[in-house]
Amino acid sequence: MTDVDSETGTDPQLNDDAMDRFPVPSFEDLPEDLQERIAEETERAGFTPNVFSAFAYKPSHFRAFFQYHDALVEDTALAREEIEMIVVAVSGVNHCYYCNVAHGALVRIYAEDPTLADQLVANYRTADISEAHRTMLDVAVKLTERPAEVEPADLEALREAGFSEEAIWDIAAVTAFYNLSNRMAMFAEMQPNDEFHTLGRE
Repeated sequence: MTDVDSETGTDPQLNDDAMDRFPVPSFEDLPEDLQERIAEETERAGFTPNVFSAFAYKPSHFRAFFQYHDALVEDTALAREEIEMIVVAVSGVNHCYYCNVAHGALVRIYAEDPTLADQLVANYRTADISEAHRTMLDVAVKLTERPAEVEPADLEALREAGFSEEAIWDIAAVTAFYNLSNRMAMFAEMQPNDEFHTLGRE
């Protein structure tokens, strides 16, 4: 996903190579509500992110997926750069190529930092971030890799780091959602758009 503003007037186009293991449907064959959502995103970004092309394969799942995504970024106690930091740290430990590239671009843009995403993908523990954000990512990665080991002490660590109860919930929700996203992207072999590689580098 991307919320990068652009005034290009680009027409929506679903890339045939958006994913390797399932066919990408034709834009013209999609239900009207999906066409509208994809057109809005294309207008905003200047291109159609391949995750939209891929999830269009199954419209009911497209609707549910993007409705939850929108709730996570619109109704949240977290800053947008914090959401994207979680996504990239989680995607890094999951080795999700699509999400590392796409959300790496969003980290660069929202954090206004051209190198942070690369640091987070390589090893978030050594990234140039605050202790509060390191604690946030520690919990997100633990929930990703060892969910049965999450305990009250992890939530208390987030409280001590300054996160509100709502923000703590949101950290878990973003982590859980992007574990789903990573797995679907990897299963379908979704490919990141070329545009993502260069966004926010300067």
